[in-house]
Amino acid sequence: MPSRRQILSLLAAAPVLAPIRAYSAAPAQLVPTPSCADDDDLTPSQTEGPFFTPNSPEKQDFASEAPGGERITIAGYVLTQDCRRVAKALVELWHADETGKYDNDGYKLRGHQFSDAEGRWWFNTVVPGLYPGRTRHFHVKVQRPGARILTTQLYFPGEPGNAVDTIFNDALLLDVTSGGDGKFGRYDFVVR
Repeated sequence: MPSRRQILSLLAAAPVLAPIRAYSAAPAQLVPTPSCADDDDLTPSQTEGPFFTPNSPEKQDFASEAPGGERITIAGYVLTQDCRRVAKALVELWHADETGKYDNDGYKLRGHQFSDAEGRWWFNTVVPGLYPGRTRHFHVKVQRPGARILTTQLYFPGEPGNAVDTIFNDALLLDVTSGGDGKFGRYDFVVR
C-alpha cells in the first residue's frame, strides 16, 4: 500500500477532470463527485450541527490532538461548476474525537486552511468516533473568495449507521482507502 505522502503526491499530479479514485499501483480514474461538468450538480449542503465553533485556528494537522485515534488524511480539490480549480478557498473542518466527543471549549480537532494555487486541500486527522443518533462523519465549510459559504458533512462508505442516519447523503461519501500509515479519504467540492 502507498504511504500518505505518496497519496498526496498522486493527488497533486492528478488532472482535475480525471481525479484519482483508488490509490494503488495503477490508480483508476473518476470524475469529481459531484460532477463539475453538470451545472445542477453542486456539492449538497447540510446542517452545521450543534457543535460548530467560530474562529478556528489555521492548521492542517489534527492527528496529534487525538494520539489514540486511527489516522486518516482527507484531501481533494475545490472546483467550480465549470471544473476550474479554486485557489485560496476557505476549507474548515471539525469533528468528534475517536470516542465520539467534540471539544466544545477549545479547538481540538477543529481548524481551517486555504486551498493552494491548484485548488487542493488536505487535513491529517483521525477517524471520528460514533455518538448516539449519527453515523461517522466530518463537518466542513467551504467558501470561494467572495462567495457564499457551503456548509456540509462528509461520510464514510460501508458504515452501518448510514442507513439510519436521517441526514446521511451518499453524494457526500468520501472515497476511502487504507494504507500502511492509516486511511486516506478523497472528496472534491464543487461550489457555485
